[in-house]
Amino acid sequence: MLQIYALAAAVITLLLDIPFDIFRQPYSFWLVPLILLGVFAALIILHIALLAFSILFVNLNKPPRDTNFFRALVKGFLQFALPLLRIKVHTTGLEKIPDDEPFLLVCNHIHDLDPAVIYYAVPDARVAFIAKKEVRQNLPFIYKALHKLSGLPIDRENNREAVKTIISATKLIKNKTNSVAVFPEGYTSKTGELQPIRNGALKIATKAQSKIVVCTIWGTKSIPKNLFRRKTDIYFDVLDVIDTEGNPHTAELGEEIHTIMENSIEKYK
Repeated sequence: MLQIYALAAAVITLLLDIPFDIFRQPYSFWLVPLILLGVFAALIILHIALLAFSILFVNLNKPPRDTNFFRALVKGFLQFALPLLRIKVHTTGLEKIPDDEPFLLVCNHIHDLDPAVIYYAVPDARVAFIAKKEVRQNLPFIYKALHKLSGLPIDRENNREAVKTIISATKLIKNKTNSVAVFPEGYTSKTGELQPIRNGALKIATKAQSKIVVCTIWGTKSIPKNLFRRKTDIYFDVLDVIDTEGNPHTAELGEEIHTIMENSIEKYK
C-alpha cells in the first residue's frame, strides 16, 4: 500500500507541473521533494480518516455491511501501520491455506492485537473473527471494526448465546460468505502457555464440514513495551490443515489441535 501511495504521489506531482511548471523553477530541487512528501502524507491521512469514519458510524444493532472497500481500507492500514511501528511479521505455511473454500482458522491467543496481526498475515482470506463479548466494553472501536468485518460476539458464560454464535458462524462457512477465525482457548493466555482447547468452537467446522486451518502466533505480547523503542518480531505459522469430513468428534480434534499448537509454541520459548 505504501508503494501505491508513493506512486500516486509521484503522478500527482507530475500533473501539478502542467499548470505550475514547478520542475523548471530555480527552487525545484527542494520544492519537488516537499510536494511529493506532502501529497504522500495527505493520502495516508485521507486513508486513516476514511477508515476511522467508516468504523465510527457502524451501527451494532444492524447486520454488518461487509464490503470489499472496507476490507481494503483495513488491510491497507495494517500494511503501512505495522512497518511504520517497526513490527515485522514472519510467516510460514501460508501456502497451506485453502484458496477455493471457506475454512475455520484456529489459533492460540496471547494478546488483544492477535486478530490484527492475523488479518495482516492472511490478507487474501475473507475472515470473520469470533470475539468475546467483553471486547464491546473494553475496546469499542475495535469491536465496531470486527462487527463490520462480519465478526460475531460470543458470551462464554451463556451456553445458549454461545450456541447461537456457533450456528451463525457455521452459516457463514456453509453459505461460502466468510471463513471464520476463533481462539479456541477462550481466553488470552497471560503467560503464553497454551491453555486447554474448548472443543465447542470446533463444532463450527464439523457442522459446516469445512477444513480447520491450525495456526500459532507468538510475539504480540511484546508490542506495547517495544512500541517506538525497538523492532518487534511476530511469528505467525500455519501448521496444518485438518479435514473434518467424516470426523465429527470434537474431543479428538481438540486433542490433535492442542498437540500441534503446543509443539509449535515450544520452539519460541
